[in-house]
Amino acid sequence: MLGLGVDRLQADINRLLTSLFHQGVLDEQFLQLQQLQDETSPTFVYDVINIYFDESEKLLRSLRLLLMDREFSDYKKIGLHLNQLVGSSSSIGARRVRNVCVAFRSASELNNRPGCLRGLEVVEHEYNYLKNMMHELFQLEQQRLLAAGVRYPM
Repeated sequence: MLGLGVDRLQADINRLLTSLFHQGVLDEQFLQLQQLQDETSPTFVYDVINIYFDESEKLLRSLRLLLMDREFSDYKKIGLHLNQLVGSSSSIGARRVRNVCVAFRSASELNNRPGCLRGLEVVEHEYNYLKNMMHELFQLEQQRLLAAGVRYPM
């Protein structure tokens, strides 16, 4: 009976990942990240993704504060924050977040405040979707490990 639960959970994980790849949410870099995880670092992907979320939230907060200032005119600063977000999103395979950041950066290069506000809205939407899907993935993975009798601290 225990094996059936593990198999069902693994199938759920595979379906979720397949969906995220088909939607363009993730790319092959996420698979490469998964390959770095092993028995000596069983929470590697979880840890890296959580660092990404912590740092990304700081960048998004900074971007929002910059754009809420009516006197703001330093669009290069927005570009620098977006470069960081593009790089970290690329490193974990967050394809859609990376792509919308690139579009947002184009608006900042044109000093287009309305375009930047819209870009921030889209980036935050994609970021929140990614975060929710990763949370779901990690919950399934933790359930799979528990069903298999493996206990890792999370």
